[in-house]
Amino acid sequence: MDLEQYKKNPKTKYLAEMYQKLLEEETNLDHLVADDPSMVGLAADEKRRIVEQREGVLKQMDDILAGGGEEAAPPKEVILEVRAGAGGEEAALFARELADMYGRYAGNVGWSFKKIDGSESELGGYKEASFEIRGGDAYEKLRHETGVHRIQRIPATEKSGRIHTSTASVAVLPVYKTAGVEINPADIEVAFSRAGGPGGQNVNKVETAVRITHTPTGLVVRSTAERSQQKNREKAFAVLAAKLAEMKEEEEFAKLSAERRAQIGRADRSEKIRTYNIPQDRVTDHRLKQSWHGVPRILGGDIGEIIEAFRVPEAS
Repeated sequence: MDLEQYKKNPKTKYLAEMYQKLLEEETNLDHLVADDPSMVGLAADEKRRIVEQREGVLKQMDDILAGGGEEAAPPKEVILEVRAGAGGEEAALFARELADMYGRYAGNVGWSFKKIDGSESELGGYKEASFEIRGGDAYEKLRHETGVHRIQRIPATEKSGRIHTSTASVAVLPVYKTAGVEINPADIEVAFSRAGGPGGQNVNKVETAVRITHTPTGLVVRSTAERSQQKNREKAFAVLAAKLAEMKEEEEFAKLSAERRAQIGRADRSEKIRTYNIPQDRVTDHRLKQSWHGVPRILGGDIGEIIEAFRVPEAS
């Protein structure tokens, strides 16, 4: 196979470098077995995973070269991130409620919804968490959810009945078949560890959790949900590529004039977009200046009417 043809094409350069790294890992594994025949059993599964991933990368490169403009199609996969903001434990609980809301909505419309990684608070909320959502129009429907969500309610621990305000940020990152940015393998640090929490012997005894650091930007991503180290690595790389693509887009957006930015707008995770008011049983989207009643129903995943409210103007 002529790997150079893939390295010369900017659309497949990163994948070609990944393919070469996998070849090197496979060679190192063969040397390890040659030096220590007792490692044959342990190395067999790892080699099978490497070969499978290598074949998958090759197919992806061939599809990209044969597909031409296919990469411009709307992505069918997104990374959804939730992060607790102001409000301490209440913010973490709200972040979890938002994640559950999107998870139930995904189930209602037939999308897959899978947790990639998460950091929980003492009461079971999310300090931060990331999820993989797959569905035909997932990005088109969810892209307006990026921003700061705010909840107003009386916490269970509040004695005086005072209403507290907490926030959580949401980011929706599209995952394209073709990487929108090039990732130099030399800029990547990969670390493996044991995944914490329940999950059986494999989770507790094998280093399946993957942590990737992109040294030029300082971005760190983790994937812990899969039982296979290889699958967690693939998930982590997908998240990193999506984050880098988002950063690149933000840089391009910042170059535009202030007037142009105001015209086209941009969902930003620092922008307050929606308030969930529990005492008044009302959800208000501040961009649409529109409200809906039934907060428990909406947090229960019934957000279709809110999502469609953004899509109607675009169809006219």
